[in-house]
Amino acid sequence: MKKVYYLLFCLYCLLVSTVCLAQTGSDADEKPQMATGLRADGKIWVVVAVVVTILAGIVFYLIYLDKKVSRLEKESQR
Repeated sequence: MKKVYYLLFCLYCLLVSTVCLAQTGSDADEKPQMATGLRADGKIWVVVAVVVTILAGIVFYLIYLDKKVSRLEKESQR
């Protein structure tokens, strides 16, 4: 279970550092054209929902694999 927490912590640190780097720039006040179009159509929430669903699926799959590997390790040590 420690491995999962370590992996989630590393993923969190990676995402935070990416967000911090994305905020720097000369034209920070301008909005990207694509995001403006998605916001205007209301489709940005579909994109957010898909990204959250994919990330949640990956996290749950990693937790499932960690439990499965831990169980197999315990069985092999007997």
